Amino acid sequence: MRDPGDVSKDELRELLGKGWLTHDGAWFFSVAAEMGMEAANRLNKAAIKAMAPFETRRTMKVLQVDSADLTDCASLVSFVTAGLGLIMPDSILNNLHFDCIDESTIHWSWEPGRCFAFKGMSQMGRIDDYECGVLFRILCWLEVMKIAARLEPDPVKCLFHETGVCQGDFTLTFPG
Repeated sequence: MRDPGDVSKDELRELLGKGWLTHDGAWFFSVAAEMGMEAANRLNKAAIKAMAPFETRRTMKVLQVDSADLTDCASLVSFVTAGLGLIMPDSILNNLHFDCIDESTIHWSWEPGRCFAFKGMSQMGRIDDYECGVLFRILCWLEVMKIAARLEPDPVKCLFHETGVCQGDFTLTFPG
């Protein structure tokens, strides 16, 4: 057996990130089974919104980023990418892309069919009624950072399931 001290940071991040995602999916499935999809979607978004201030501020603290440092698309993409890199496994991050279109627009895209929520909800047989929590989480981070954002398209249901493509733009208004 390996000594826990011999586990690399990357292995530990993968283990913890996958564990969190497994818990998240199991929680969602349990709520959906007990209370229905409408309640599961509503409670999922409520939990994301309640968690966002803690998650965002902790991530900013660890990365030593202040809201005043996030003044344009490039700085925000750098922070979001690094922040998600701390808490999400590479198997997820390698399939999600953020690119600056201009100083106030971030284009996001998932590799076709590679979104963990799409895959998980499809496996659970719940994709038809699943409301995207992934993009909502990022919107909540932006809200905590006081960066106004408009999402286009602004999906309710899973975009990949509905259209075969999961991509769009965050149009941002930075404070000040």
